[in-house]
Amino acid sequence: MNGFLNALLNPEIPFIRFALIAGLLSSIPFGVIGSFVVVKRMTYIAGALSHAALGGIGIALYIGEKYHVSFFTPMMGAFLFSMFAGLIISVAVISGRERIDTVIGVIWAAGMSIGLLFISITPGYVDPMSYLFGNILLLTGSDLLLISVLNGVILFFSFFFYNQLLATAFDEEFTRIRGVNTVIYQIMLIMLISMTVILMISIVGIVMIIAFLTIPPAVSGFFTKRLRSMITFSVLLCAFIMSAGLFLSYLLKLPASSVTILLASVIYVLCFFLKRES
Repeated sequence: MNGFLNALLNPEIPFIRFALIAGLLSSIPFGVIGSFVVVKRMTYIAGALSHAALGGIGIALYIGEKYHVSFFTPMMGAFLFSMFAGLIISVAVISGRERIDTVIGVIWAAGMSIGLLFISITPGYVDPMSYLFGNILLLTGSDLLLISVLNGVILFFSFFFYNQLLATAFDEEFTRIRGVNTVIYQIMLIMLISMTVILMISIVGIVMIIAFLTIPPAVSGFFTKRLRSMITFSVLLCAFIMSAGLFLSYLLKLPASSVTILLASVIYVLCFFLKRES
């Protein structure tokens, strides 16, 4: 424990401190948006958006290396591609002409394929593992700034449109009858999920994003059915899992993202059986 605290306070190794700050900052949108994802049963949409982000990452890496465009970073590519994928899903939801599960499957597969294609033709060696599985210890100060900005945007929309998102999540048909344009808030929620995906890529990676969007809210759902309480508990639980996972990975010298997700999974299983016994 003392070694971990000393590492946190050591100015010569800021990456551990950056990792902890990033985890705590990200707990807020993970808990907020994740609760809506679980209540609205949008897990597969979140999965499609996260995997589609690899397409933007691959394109950004290729353009950056091939044409020496430094400002078009992988995070920016992931953001633009995820937002574009979110728009496609939103159009599919609004039109109702295509099966939404088919659209999600196409976006999921196409995004991964485009990303791997561009990574394979990028000059030099590019390791996709850090994007697929994440590495919170590689975050920089600029990454923290980006996370903070996206964090603020997500919190702004979630706070000011909370009642509309709540009504749309629980009873969309009744909300529509009451004269509320649920389409707008459906699109807003998908866009917020896209932004949250961008936050998670650098921390837990593309493959494990679904876990952090679902496990903390799912555990919260065992103990409360009120959305506001679920969000609060999810944020606190997410912050605990992030901090404890980082500590355990430092102690055991194992990958932080894998340890964190495994810890979250163990907590879910324990709470599941505790709930069944009660």
